[in-house]
Amino acid sequence: MVINVNQVYKTILSILNKEQRGYITPDEFNKLATQVQLEMFENYSDDLNQLVRVPQTDMDYSDRVMNVDEKLSVFKRFGTGTYDNSTTPATPFFTLPTDLYRLGAVTYTGLNSKVVELQRQQRNEFYNIQNSPLTASTLDFPSYLYENERMYVRPTSITSSLSVDYLKKPDDVRWGYSVGSLGQYVYDSTTYGANLLNTGTSTLTGSITTALAGGSAGTYANPSYTGGSGTGLVMSITATNATTCTIDVTTAGTGYVVGDVITIDAAQVGGGSTGPVITLTAANFNGNSTYGSTNVELHVSERDDFIINVLKYCGIVIRDPQVIQFAANEAQKDEVTEKR
Repeated sequence: MVINVNQVYKTILSILNKEQRGYITPDEFNKLATQVQLEMFENYSDDLNQLVRVPQTDMDYSDRVMNVDEKLSVFKRFGTGTYDNSTTPATPFFTLPTDLYRLGAVTYTGLNSKVVELQRQQRNEFYNIQNSPLTASTLDFPSYLYENERMYVRPTSITSSLSVDYLKKPDDVRWGYSVGSLGQYVYDSTTYGANLLNTGTSTLTGSITTALAGGSAGTYANPSYTGGSGTGLVMSITATNATTCTIDVTTAGTGYVVGDVITIDAAQVGGGSTGPVITLTAANFNGNSTYGSTNVELHVSERDDFIINVLKYCGIVIRDPQVIQFAANEAQKDEVTEKR
C-alpha cells in the first residue's frame, strides 16, 4: 500500500499553518516530495547493507532486514530483454525495460525450460574470458556485460527468453489540482497519465470550436458523439441557454490525441440544430496541465518519516529555521531508534 499524496499535503499544510509560519504551493510540494521520496528510496540499499552485518531477531514483524526488504518490494519488477541486432557493424545486444532503475538477477530460459542465471562481468573479464575454451560462456553458464543501457550476452546464440529482475525508479510525486471559482486549489484524485484527458468541471469548455445552436437549458449526462481517435470518453454537458454550454469530463478514456475533433450529437442537448464541436489541445491533457495525481510510492509505514523529511525542505523554502530544527530532530530520533 502506498501513501496518499493528498493526506500528506494536507498534513504538511496543517503543521506549517498552525502558527502561520508559511505556505507551500502544490508545485513546490511536488518538487520537494519527489526529492524526499528519491532520497529515502536510495537509503534502502544502505540500510539493508548495514543491517545484514548485525544479528536480527526472528520474531514476526521485528526482523529489520525483512522490513527493509518489504519496503523495497514496492519497487520490485520482472521484465524481459528485447534482442536488437540492427547495429552496424553488427554487435547484437538486449534492451531492458524503460523504467529500470537498478538491475538485479538476469536469467535465461533454455532447453527443457531450464532457467539459468547469467553472470555479470566487467569489460576486461567479459572479453578475455571468451578466449579460453575452459572459461568461455556456454548456454549452461552464460554471462553478460551491461553498459550504456545495453546488455551484451554470451554466448551469442542467446537471442530470446531473457528475463530480468529489477527495481523501478519511483514515479514523481504529484498533487494534482484544478482552480476553483474563488481561486482555490481543488484536489484532483484522478491517477495521473501524461496522455490522459483532464477530468473535472468545465475541462473541455475552452476547447469548443463550434458553439451549440438551438439547445435547451439543462444538464445532459453522457451524450453521444462522433470523432476522436480514442475510446471511453464520457462527458456531461450543461447548457445555460440555446447557444452557451459547459462541458465536463467524467471519464477520460484512452487513446485521444491533440487535434482530435469531437462532435456532440445535437439531439442529445435538448434537440438543438447544431451540437458543440470540440477540438482537443495540449492543455486538455494531464501532461500539459495541473490535473492528475500520483501518490507517494513508498511503503505506507514510511508516512511519518516522509512528512518529517519534507518539512525539513519546507523550512528552507519558507526560511524558517524552527521548522528545519524540529524536523531534523524528529528525523534524528527516528534514525537512532531504527538502527541502534
